[in-house]
Amino acid sequence: MRSALALLAMGIGYVSISSNLAEIIVLRSPATAHDMAPFNGRVSALTAAKHFADQPDPGKQDATRQLALRALRQDATAIPAVVTLGLQAQLRGDLVAARKLFAYSQRLSRRDLQTQIWAIEDSVSRGDIPAALRHYDIALRTSKTAPDLLFPVMAQALAEPDIRRGLIKVLATQPIWGPAFLTYVSNNRNDPQSLADFLLGLSRAGVALPSNAVAGALDGLVTSGAFDTAWRFYASVKKGVDPSQSRDPLFKANLQAPSVFDWMPVNDAGISSSIQRDGDKGIFEFAASPSVGGILLKQMQMLRPGTYRIEGHSTGIDEPSQSAPYWALLCQDGRELGRVEMPKSTEMGGAFSGRFSVPAGCPVQTLVLAARPSDAIAGSTGQIDRVRLFQAK
Repeated sequence: MRSALALLAMGIGYVSISSNLAEIIVLRSPATAHDMAPFNGRVSALTAAKHFADQPDPGKQDATRQLALRALRQDATAIPAVVTLGLQAQLRGDLVAARKLFAYSQRLSRRDLQTQIWAIEDSVSRGDIPAALRHYDIALRTSKTAPDLLFPVMAQALAEPDIRRGLIKVLATQPIWGPAFLTYVSNNRNDPQSLADFLLGLSRAGVALPSNAVAGALDGLVTSGAFDTAWRFYASVKKGVDPSQSRDPLFKANLQAPSVFDWMPVNDAGISSSIQRDGDKGIFEFAASPSVGGILLKQMQMLRPGTYRIEGHSTGIDEPSQSAPYWALLCQDGRELGRVEMPKSTEMGGAFSGRFSVPAGCPVQTLVLAARPSDAIAGSTGQIDRVRLFQAK
């Protein structure tokens, strides 16, 4: 009796060890894994799947089919075997059988990426956009590798209005992958107009838009020369903005990724600038190294022809007039429409003001704060806590 029990224990141990080892090496060497554990349903299923991937010729599939069927007899939940049989059925043109097999795979688990991808493709072939998007959602919720595969396809599909509308409905449910997708499309803007329409639809559906997505869409539209469209999109997602004046006079926005229509601090060789929080508002700080000049801060404008006034307040600026920073309004074609010199902050209580004239034929401008090269040992430094450009009366 003791000898029989010992032999049984050894047999169980051999089966367990060989099965575990086979599962470790099956993805690298399916044939070896199957030789080690031909009784393991998962190993048999993965081996059948590897055979099919290596040789999908319809005329050479019988052995693979038999192996997949054996895998299911060994383990009725071996999804790779079900998927292999489903793909074989599709290859034979038996779509009814393929759909039944993949429906069974769906019932076993929603976490198999290949099953979801097949369901996506099948839904698309039937013109069932809601079903396709439902399987996109399942795949992206359950698979870590799905975004690398599916995000590019979804981004390209934004050009289709029906898909765009369906995707907006899905994202309105706030899936976990939503923010990552918005970041992806903002960084890969092949079609700026479709991206802007998509983001605008999300905004109307109550979805909070990350600033980098808005900035990405606006940058794409501006780069393509669609300035009017860019402004309309910006005005739709930033309520209350007025094209006759600059935005955010007190630097309150605190955006992680400002767009061209927001204040954009510039950091370049020898130039450092940033917007810092100061209670319930903000303050713009800058520093330029000695003998270094250039743009410190900028914001794109859509001013109509006319006269405009700039007003603001500074601290810490102590440069003589010949090396003091200045405000300039630049036309999109490169013309400078005027300058307003910045006085020392100790003069007039730190207040500054001036005027610009916008001519006809210059629909897009950029308001910039620029530093001149300074001979001071500390270079040029200062802060601005308030600035506003508006139409003069």
